[in-house]
Amino acid sequence: MGNHSSGRIWKTTAATIAGAVLAMSFSVAPASAAPLVDGDQPGSITIHKFERPSTPTGLPNDGTAVDTSALTPLAGIGFTIQQVNALDLSTNAGWESAHNLSTVFSAEDPEGSITGAGFTLGTGLTQVTDTAGTASFTSLPVGLYLVTETSYPSSVTPSAPFLVSVPLTDPNTTDNWLYDVHVYPKNSVTTAAKTVSDAADINLGDQIDFTISGDIPNEAVLDGYKVVDALDPKLTYINATATLVDGTVITEVIDYTVAFDAATNTVSVTFTPEGLAVLAAHNDTRVQVVVNTTVNTIGEIANSATVFPNAGSFTGTGVPTPPVVTKWGEITLQKVGPTGAALAGASFSVYANEADALAGANPIVLNSQSVFTVAADGTLTISGLRYSDWANGATVSPGSPDYRTYYLVETAAPAGHELLAAPVSFLINTATTTAGVDLEITNVPSNNGFELPLTGGVGAALFYAGGSLLVAGAALLLVRSRRAAKN
Repeated sequence: MGNHSSGRIWKTTAATIAGAVLAMSFSVAPASAAPLVDGDQPGSITIHKFERPSTPTGLPNDGTAVDTSALTPLAGIGFTIQQVNALDLSTNAGWESAHNLSTVFSAEDPEGSITGAGFTLGTGLTQVTDTAGTASFTSLPVGLYLVTETSYPSSVTPSAPFLVSVPLTDPNTTDNWLYDVHVYPKNSVTTAAKTVSDAADINLGDQIDFTISGDIPNEAVLDGYKVVDALDPKLTYINATATLVDGTVITEVIDYTVAFDAATNTVSVTFTPEGLAVLAAHNDTRVQVVVNTTVNTIGEIANSATVFPNAGSFTGTGVPTPPVVTKWGEITLQKVGPTGAALAGASFSVYANEADALAGANPIVLNSQSVFTVAADGTLTISGLRYSDWANGATVSPGSPDYRTYYLVETAAPAGHELLAAPVSFLINTATTTAGVDLEITNVPSNNGFELPLTGGVGAALFYAGGSLLVAGAALLLVRSRRAAKN
């Protein structure tokens, strides 16, 4: 009986185990779903906008979020995305078509190259980067998207249009899909500067050089670069040349052209396609343009130039340089006698240093003259000299080699007065250029006012009278001597 009972127990147990195994085989779910694109899964594209660093960051560029704490964000940059229609990235055929499009896509003509390949573009969606440099496009259907930078400051060279897929294979696992894609297009930011070189210049007509420099965008391809200098009317244009600061040789006509608009007194230096290729190959240096001018009118002359670092900026404001100033003025002197009465008839020459004044060498020429005559009212205005305390766009102090003291030497005295015995120093500055007399120069009468002998005084008259008597007496004695001899 026990055997029969044992058999029944074994059969029951076996059946229970078999049933449990069978049940497990139908109830256990797979560990994960198959790694296939879910066409109904919404995705996103998050754009992070930063200044292009001077050296590569080494950060990955694979659609994942990365640490950008060392980069400088750019706010206010506008981006537009458009889906490429009729590309179904939930199918293998769609991915193959997207790859084929990549072989004909052109960043210079993105829409044309896409439509030329037989596709159309959907309605654009636009976002502007926030203070962190971020613009997010969410709830996007699976697909291929054209991303275009559509608004940016003139100082920024936009990144080239590009295509991005949603989703991407997760680069960290390679066995799943990344529906939230992060992209990091960087911008080159251009700065510009201008300097003036006039320390060696003295008078109107001397050449004044303005130097404009600008960054070259750190891009592999440049679509435009131009430097424009709208000169003040007080400046007369001579010529302009362009170089690269690192010494790379560029040639006018081949690499850049120079145009001058006389109506607006504006000079433009525009780089040709050949020149743009040179700039792109040397984007770690700067463009330098030297504009040569002369000053034709006195005044405090401010001048600013503009650098246009890309073709898009040509229709905008570009990157203006801080203004630089060159200063030119005049002085008015009054010629008087000891009593303060005005004296006319004197003349002067002007010298740039005391040594020349003492030697009478190298007088300054203004308006083709080196000798200047005092007017009937005793005044003389000498106009067209560089400020004494301003050179190369900045204030200079006495003792600086660029500080300029001028000297007057009298070349002809007023009638009845003595010449000045030594040069007279003077300065040119804002105060002297203001209307009014700035310097009073006194001449003393001839011989300091003392009368010379033989000029009609009382002593001379007595001398002449005594002489006449002596001559008359001598003649009388001579006559008497002759009569005595005859007798």
